[in-house]
Parts: sequence; C-alpha cells; structure tokens
Amino acid sequence: MSEHPTPPRPSESSAGAVAEQTAKAEQASAEVLRKVDTSSRFRTNLGWWAWVIGGICIAFTLYHLYAALERPFNTWMHSSLHLAGATALIFFLYPASKRLLDAPTSGNRVADVLIGRGKGIPWYDVLLGLAALACNLYVFFDYTRLVSNSVQILGYSDLDFVVAVLGVLLILEATRRCVGLPIVIIAGVALLYGLFGNYLPVFRHSGQSVEDLATNMFLSSGGGIFGTPIQVSANFIFLFLFFAVMLVHTNIGQFFNDLAFRLTGRFTGGPAKAAVVASGLQGMVSGSSVANTVASGSFTIPLMKRAGFKPHFAAATEATASTGGQLMPPIMGAAAFIMAQNVPDLEYNGLIVIAIIPALLYFLGAFLSIHFEAKTTGILGMAKSSLPNGIDLLKRLDLLLPLVVIILTLLSGMSPIRAALFGIGTGFILSFLRKATRLTPRAFVELLIGGARTALPVIAACATAGIVAGTVTVTGLGGQLGKGLVDLAGGNFFIVLFMVMIACLVLGMGLPTTANYVVTATIAAPILYNNFDVPLIAAHMFVFFFGILADITPPVCLAAYAGAGIAGANPMRAGVTALRIAIAGFLIPYVFILEPALLLQGSWQDTVIALITLIVGMVGVAAGMAGYYFGSANVVERVLLVAGGIALVYPSLWISAAGLIVLIIIAIEQKMRKATTSEQIAAGLAEQKD
Repeated sequence: MSEHPTPPRPSESSAGAVAEQTAKAEQASAEVLRKVDTSSRFRTNLGWWAWVIGGICIAFTLYHLYAALERPFNTWMHSSLHLAGATALIFFLYPASKRLLDAPTSGNRVADVLIGRGKGIPWYDVLLGLAALACNLYVFFDYTRLVSNSVQILGYSDLDFVVAVLGVLLILEATRRCVGLPIVIIAGVALLYGLFGNYLPVFRHSGQSVEDLATNMFLSSGGGIFGTPIQVSANFIFLFLFFAVMLVHTNIGQFFNDLAFRLTGRFTGGPAKAAVVASGLQGMVSGSSVANTVASGSFTIPLMKRAGFKPHFAAATEATASTGGQLMPPIMGAAAFIMAQNVPDLEYNGLIVIAIIPALLYFLGAFLSIHFEAKTTGILGMAKSSLPNGIDLLKRLDLLLPLVVIILTLLSGMSPIRAALFGIGTGFILSFLRKATRLTPRAFVELLIGGARTALPVIAACATAGIVAGTVTVTGLGGQLGKGLVDLAGGNFFIVLFMVMIACLVLGMGLPTTANYVVTATIAAPILYNNFDVPLIAAHMFVFFFGILADITPPVCLAAYAGAGIAGANPMRAGVTALRIAIAGFLIPYVFILEPALLLQGSWQDTVIALITLIVGMVGVAAGMAGYYFGSANVVERVLLVAGGIALVYPSLWISAAGLIVLIIIAIEQKMRKATTSEQIAAGLAEQKD
C-alpha cells in the first residue's frame, strides 16, 4: 500500500533553491521538447539578428490585431500578408538541419559562414526568407490583375509561373523545417499525382501541366495554398493562438494544475487523476499534445512517480491527458475553425457545443482507466495538507475570466474574431491585477514576439495542407479513393470505418492536428457521408478524433515519447500504456457514428440513453483492461468485462442488455468472492486470538 505522497512545499526550502529547481525543470522540459517536437527547434543564438527578428514578430502580431479590428484587406490579400510574414520568419528562425541548431563554430571561418554555424542567420536563409516574402507580396500587390478577367482569357504570364513554382517550393521547405518531413512527403506525392496521374492504371485523371498545377496551387484563392486552411489561419487561428499565449503569461497553467489537484488529489490515484483534469482544462487554451505533455508533465509526472505509479505509466497518463486537450473546446487544436467551414449550416459557435460531450467522454475514459489501475496497485490519494489551499484558489478565480468571456461571447452568437479580441482584451487588463502577471514593457514585447513565433508551425501546416486538399479537389482523387475503398471492403460499413480509422491514425503520426484534419476531411470523411448514411458532422468528428489519437498510437507516439523523456521511461512502453489508458477514446468515435445523438443530432432522450450505455460500457472496458472491477479480475473476467463493455456501446437494445447482464454478474461474483475472503480472514484472525 502506497503512502500519501507529500511533495515539498515552498516553505520547506529557500526561495533561491526553489527558483533554481524551477529553472532546472524548465531547462529539462525545453530539451525534451526540442528533442521530440520539430516546431520547438528554432534558433536562439541570434546575436544582433534578435532585434530584427523581434521587430518583425512584433509587427506581425500587431498587424493581425489591427486586421481583426479594421479588416483593411479582403481575405486573399490578408492571407498573402499572413503567409508572407510567416514564411520569412520561418527561414530566419528555423535552420535547414537540426545539426545546425545553435551549432558552435568549428574554427574555420569560411566553412562556418558557408554552412551557417555560429551566431545569427546564415546568408542563404536570409535570401530564402526574402524570396518567400517577395513571392507572397507579389500576390498581394498584383491581386487586382490576378482576379481579373484578363487572366482568365490570356492566361498567366511567365513571371506568374516562375513566382508560383518558387512560392510552392519555398512553402514546402519552410514546412519541412518547422513541422517535419512527413507532411511535405504527402504534399509532394499529391503534386506528383497531379502531374502524372494520367499515367496510372488506377485512380487515373486527365493530368495537369506544370504551369496549370503551379498557378492553381499558388495564384488561386479557390483552393491550394490560399484556400480555406490558410484563410482560416489568417482570420481565426492566429488570434486564438495569441489568446493562448496571453493566458500563459497570466500563469493560468499553474492555476489549472492547482485546481485539478484540489479537486481530485485526495482520491485514489489522486496525482494521476489530477493530471487528467489539469490537461483537460489546459486543453481549452492550448492545441499541442506534445507541448502540453512537457509543460504539465514536468510537474505532474514526478508527483505520480512519488505516489507509486511506475515511470512508464506516469508518462502515459500525462501523454493521454494532454492529447485529449486537442479535443476540448473552444480551440480544439485549431482544427475546429476549419471544421466549421467544412460543414455547411454549422457555425463555429455551434461546433464547440457539439464537441463538449465527446471531449468529456474521452477524459472520463482516461479517468476510469487510471482509477482501476490505482485500485490494482493500491495507490492512495495525496495528504490533505499537501493539496493547494482552497482560499488561495478562490483568490485566483479571476484567471478564468478571459476564458469565460471568450466562451460566453461565442455562445451569444458573436463571431470568433470578436470573441478572440474580447478574450485578449480581458486577459490584458487582468494581467495588471497581480505583480507576478503584470505586463512590464519587456514582458509585453515578449508577449507579442511569442504570439508570432507560436503561430509559425500552424501557418506552415495549413499552407501545405492546402496543397494536398487543392490537388485532391482538382483531380477528383477523393471520389476515386472513396469508391475504391468501398469496393475493397465489399461495401461492409464496419470494415470501411476501420480502414478510415487506420488511415487517419497513419496520417496523424506525421502531421500536426490541423493539417491532418484538412487532409482526412478532404479524402476520408467524404467516404463516410457520400457512400453511407453518416451525418456530415459525425464523419468529420470521426476523422478528427482519430487524427488526434495518433499522438499516442505506437510506433510514432510523440506525446508518449515526450512524457517518457521526463519520466525516464521506455518510450515504446509508455506509448503502449497510453494506448491502453485511452482505449475508451478509440470507442467513442464509433459510437457517435452509430449514435449521432451523442453529437446532439436527435432528441435529448436519445442523447441521455446513449450517454448512459456508453459510460457503463466504458467502465467495463477500463476495468477489463486494468484487471480490477470490484476486486481483482482473472483472465476470463477481464475478457468478459471488455466484451460486455463493447456490447453496451453498440446501439442495439438486446446486445446492450446482454453486455449489462455480463457486467452485473461479474460484479455480484466479485462481491461474493470478496465477502468470502473477508470472512475467511476474520475467521483466521479469531482462531489466532483464541
């Protein structure tokens, strides 16, 4: 039986020692993040270039705030400025190879200059950044001609073609640097298909010339790079990412941690349950599972280990919880804004309401898995004296106000742009209430710089995902893939669902959430709603869910790798354990495909019934996976618990009833066995006493 863990309190050590420990933890977290997260590998040893980059970042952020207020340009022109600044900054901040990241000089001055070692920005990255800036500004300044009838009649000029080809190549390279190679490979394959698809024996299309494909991808607002993803990024996503950065400066993450530990820390397996609650709360303002894992895990993982959880389980718990943060409204990994554009007659305000139930079910599933695991290992909760002070938490409740404002503004029917601005303004004003969060001139500058830098990987991913989506649309690949997949599955709906799930998981292993959703929503979701009677929102939520779950699906489970780096655990073992903890999360998308009532597509009675059966089924599955229900479960009981749980989530009265009966029988049997064991122990003690 594990003792109540009592983490060190600030009063037990000097302020200097606490500050030193905090600095070391932050440094270790940053190292883990750079190791597993491509978007975190930006230059820090900039020298005097830091002033230039800082100035560009500040101008970039201020422009977006101004544009949200005044709307000085149309969507295409605004998107071109958005992409121009982002691509230039990416080349300035991200090296061509991680080996060059803040690499020390070799002593050979000529070689250092040519390769790009040492302080500052290499000459070739300066040229690439300026070229990317010029290509996008070309679209901005020549917008009137590019949308005129003369282009439709006379076609594009040679200069247009050169700019388009160069623009596409520069965006792909910028994306490779700050997002990673997988998405670039997918986009490259899409472009090759657009050029040479007419030579394929299957999935044949008429084929496009290099000129047509390049200009469609870069000089058209109807699709490609300047299609829906980058437009949504420019109009909505940047503002909400800046909102999240603003909240980080108010230290809301620590408040969420303290609140979670106060609510759940005293119960069985308290530290792990608190990690789930904290990550769910933080997921409302953050959209990166890896970053969430590192930020929260540097605090929660050591506590879980001290409570008695094994390192790999602590890492898996934090990874599972942090991954679920991308499912939590209102931001939902930034993909929610694009989803709202893809589903007609569904506003963003309505989408975040629909997404609440699936998100909460995911966290409930993780909560149940942790509870039964703690029961199995006998891990207790935390001592009450070590929990955060309730009065202190009440004094900090105002930290939630920006989030409350943004949610209420959205639910009132106002636009996401207006809601983001209100949230940012509220956070800015509240920051001055405390000395710890007060924005000094230096802190304000760092806030503006951080807002721009945080958005760069998302902007690049949206631009490159637009290439994939544009190619699929132009060539008609989506319809052909859908027909081919349905034929391969013999028309079996469940086989098609399973294949779509696998496709989403595979794509999600190499793509960030937003890009993964764009690709799967273009290719996979239409298979479900065009060939089967699946509601549009259910199909999109299905691919969105599984794209996110890829972050904890071996072999490429980046969130689990990040958690394992902090916990000192085996990464693959942590990934497999995370998959087990999140097993209920893999059932939920199937349920809302079969029971759209969970997405509020039906009466409230249908929703309540579906919720009850799903929750009871999740209990059975979690208990079976952990090997503990009302007592320790043997192999047969574990198999029956999982089978009964799955039966309960199936939308059939008789099958669900059979699953419920199985769970009840096992519960009675375990209760009787436990009572018999207690009587035997009592009798043995009585004999010893006699």
